[in-house]
Amino acid sequence: MEPMTSDPTRPTERLRHPPTNSFPIMKNFIRSNVSFSRLPLAIAAGALLASTGALAAWPDKPITMIVPFSAGAGTDLTARTVATCMESQIPGAVFVVQNKPGASGDIGLTAIATAPADGYTIGIVNTPGVVSIPIERATKWNLKSFDFLGNVAEAPGTISVHADSPVQTIQDLVKAARAKPGTISVGTQGVGSAGHISMLLLEHSAGVQFSAIPFQGAAPARTALLGKVIDTTMANVDEAVVFRTGSPWRILGVMSDARSPVAPELPTFKEVGYDIQAGSMRGFAGPKGMPPEATAKFSAAIKACTEDATFKDRAAKSFLPIRYLAPTEYVQSLQKLDASLRDLWKVKPWNQ
Repeated sequence: MEPMTSDPTRPTERLRHPPTNSFPIMKNFIRSNVSFSRLPLAIAAGALLASTGALAAWPDKPITMIVPFSAGAGTDLTARTVATCMESQIPGAVFVVQNKPGASGDIGLTAIATAPADGYTIGIVNTPGVVSIPIERATKWNLKSFDFLGNVAEAPGTISVHADSPVQTIQDLVKAARAKPGTISVGTQGVGSAGHISMLLLEHSAGVQFSAIPFQGAAPARTALLGKVIDTTMANVDEAVVFRTGSPWRILGVMSDARSPVAPELPTFKEVGYDIQAGSMRGFAGPKGMPPEATAKFSAAIKACTEDATFKDRAAKSFLPIRYLAPTEYVQSLQKLDASLRDLWKVKPWNQ
């Protein structure tokens, strides 16, 4: 075996200038270092492209529209009409309507409020429920839980009597109620319903007391009034106008800021000294925190739909007054109603 010789120059030379083809690991390491130095820039560029693509592609899957009431009811028909219209207003949009009735709308409203805020779930919301439910009981949501997108219609409350009744005006009704506290019967659509709260607001504003008679909806209350089983009944204006057609039915007035376009001959309660706004607003909302580009497109589409000929025709045939409110105005209106109902709750809690 040849003895090892000491040559201090050669090892030093090899370490100082190693042939790159003799050390593939070193070669790959050098190449990897070059790649790593460029990686942050590549990742950032990719993220930007992905983000830009995501925004441009919205929506890229069906959008769920939740209806907190049963299929076939007025709210459901409004939601489906607007959903169809919005598909033509938002390129690529496909809406899937889901009815989630129960608990006076609480189940559906909870589903809207707690859905992922990704722009793929919205719903139709009605007053007074979206305001009154969190006042009367604990809920998983309140007005601050939603991005409100716009209101499309409002059916103000009314009060009606049989055509044979001596009560001809709102003032006549208040006078009769003051003369006989708690004896004039008023049909409502159940405890906490729009009709019930409308009646309580009139009691509070006029300083009178009625006898509330709950029914399972406006139709059975109509039958009771025409049969003279009750003295008066509450109904939203779209219902009341239909009920009086061909029947001995007298509408005394509407509970709105201005006269209703579907029955302009009817005075408002405000005109005779009772500043009451009650009934049912129908609008749209999604969970709080949706992407701004989604909320902007939803809101623009909702506004366009209130000007759509098909929607106008269907609303006219059902005597539903169209009332568009942009998101900011819509929220302000809901906040005003919230303050009014909280004041009412202090003196007339409607679940008792």
